[in-house]
Amino acid sequence: MSEKAKGNMMIAQSGGPSAVINQSLVGAVLEARKQTAIGRIFGSLHGIKGVLNDNLIDLRRESPANLEAVAATPSSALGSVRRKPSPEDCVKLFEVLKRRDVRFFFYIGGNDSAETAHIINQQASEAGYELRCFHIPKTIDNDLRENDHTPGFGSAAQFVACAMMGIDLDNRALPGVHISVIMGRGAGFLTAASALARVRPDDGPHLVYLPERPFSPEAFVKDVEAVYGRLGRCMIAASEGIQNKDGAPIASLYLKERDSHGNVQLSGSGALGDMLSDLIKSKTKISRVRADTFGYLQRSFPLTISRVDAVEARQVGRQAVKAAVGKFTSGSVAIRRKPGKKYQVTYEVVPLQNVAKETRSVPAEFISETGNDVTAAFLGYARPLVGTLPKIGHLKRVPVPKAS
Repeated sequence: MSEKAKGNMMIAQSGGPSAVINQSLVGAVLEARKQTAIGRIFGSLHGIKGVLNDNLIDLRRESPANLEAVAATPSSALGSVRRKPSPEDCVKLFEVLKRRDVRFFFYIGGNDSAETAHIINQQASEAGYELRCFHIPKTIDNDLRENDHTPGFGSAAQFVACAMMGIDLDNRALPGVHISVIMGRGAGFLTAASALARVRPDDGPHLVYLPERPFSPEAFVKDVEAVYGRLGRCMIAASEGIQNKDGAPIASLYLKERDSHGNVQLSGSGALGDMLSDLIKSKTKISRVRADTFGYLQRSFPLTISRVDAVEARQVGRQAVKAAVGKFTSGSVAIRRKPGKKYQVTYEVVPLQNVAKETRSVPAEFISETGNDVTAAFLGYARPLVGTLPKIGHLKRVPVPKAS
């Protein structure tokens, strides 16, 4: 494609929604309106499904005020989809793009969405169709390669930390064992964020289990008994993707549904929480055991939106459009953290294939040697992304002498 590419633009959202994915959408749209190289701006409803069905909206017709209101609203304003394009899909997709003279294609999502963008880019190249194809990062799992962190994670992590603060207060009032099952198929970043709730030495969660370490039922029971014996209560944060020694998600033993990218659907079920709860009840003398699965609440909760997360989500949308009308013909925008004590980031364009499909895991230095907690290094990494958390008050409980 020539250095001065011109044509219409298509943008879509894919995968699980987040609290700030619309910031990326609006950032891209507002930046595109500034670019003379971009003509019409089409929004595809429900990802590539909307492109295939020619189900589009005109994003130039949206007022700036309405766009800003949408930007501040969680979930995917264009609607989402989990669909991997087949070769037949690509043929039909190109027909729509050609008919609409689309030369700029943007797909907002996680690693599976990056894979979709990569497939479309490859098919366009093989077909000789001039298309600038970009992936705009999003995932609460925080598992995109090339990125220090990913838009959507900070806000979801803030929700998890706030929820854990609330559960800790409840667990103090009515002591027992409480298990919180948190999203994270293969990466435990979001579950790890539960540790941000701890302020006092005995605050929960007291045990944190991530997919990056094999889960041992026997060790789990011993961990719970030890904490319960010391505190008279125990709060547990467990990733939905915790794995057995063979690397298989424990929840997959109970759930068989898969999406078009081949991922086992781990969310939307309380099976793992029930299994862990039953394990404690059957192997210990602890009677009060409860389990909650956070589920979709983590992704689109309106009141826990990290300011840093919102700003950066807007920026990756803007940077993708700038790159597309500039020297880059394809890529994904990555967030890189600058070294130093002050939190700062830069944005870089990386090859689509570097982000597509494969994911990254929680680094070893973020996980305790015992495998049931996180380290101070993780807390330092996550705090700037999450922002200020609520202050919790506690009674001093000054005892009154007993009446004589």
